[in-house]
Amino acid sequence: MTTGVIHDLGYQRYTGPRLGRGYAFRTLYVHSLRTAFGLGRGIKAKIYTWSIMGIILAVGLMITVIESQTKQNIATSPQFVDQVTFLSILLLAGVAPELSSRDQQTRALSLYFARPLRRTDYALARLGGLITALFLVLAAPVTLMFAGAALSTSKGATGVWHAAGDFGAGLAHSATHALVLSSISLLIASLVRRRAVAAAAIVAVFLVTTPAVAFTEALDVNQGTSEFVSMTNPPTALNYLATWLYAGGDGNFSGGDRIAHGPLLAVYFVVVVAACTALLVVRYRKVPA
Repeated sequence: MTTGVIHDLGYQRYTGPRLGRGYAFRTLYVHSLRTAFGLGRGIKAKIYTWSIMGIILAVGLMITVIESQTKQNIATSPQFVDQVTFLSILLLAGVAPELSSRDQQTRALSLYFARPLRRTDYALARLGGLITALFLVLAAPVTLMFAGAALSTSKGATGVWHAAGDFGAGLAHSATHALVLSSISLLIASLVRRRAVAAAAIVAVFLVTTPAVAFTEALDVNQGTSEFVSMTNPPTALNYLATWLYAGGDGNFSGGDRIAHGPLLAVYFVVVVAACTALLVVRYRKVPA
């Protein structure tokens, strides 16, 4: 008869500190932020992400140079954020599936959901990382525009104060953009396992209702109707919201049309962000690990 031998492989129990749920949440948040900027990913991901970021920064730099040379205001900071909305959508279409669809496709969720990280923590950490990444991408050129306006102003302290007010409005609108567009994009990505399909779906959701909004505005109907229709297209509704909040005390367009339902637009976006966040949490509570 053969005799069995017990080998002592030196396994020991872990006696170090238990960092817990909070540490796991922060780690996943930082990992999401790094992934959004292409850090730790392949060269193709870096090229795509940093190309779009570079274009957004280049647009801000171009506006800064032109304004400093001509002493004319080409675009306010909120207007700049609205002008690069399509680039923001393209960036989200590349990043959101990477944060959500990949883990479902590779069946890595079971590793995340092993204690102490909870499913709600996973959803909120991913969303927080995506929101922060888009905000930083938009805030960088807004900061550059503020620096250029403050340094090139000929009105002294008054000019710097005006530039600071525009800078604050730009940061606020960047945060609003990041909250709204990121929450919608990540929710869409969480519903689709294949990254390419998820990216296409994100772009389609934001662009499919654009013709309807443009058609309504082309009919020259009253302002309130256009604002209601714009709620089907978040980028356009964000433009209306920025006009109401940052275009002066009367909230006028350059053409003189008054924003009729500014407070309703603000409530609409609060509801959109809250609903998308809640649905994202529900989605990850039910998604198979």
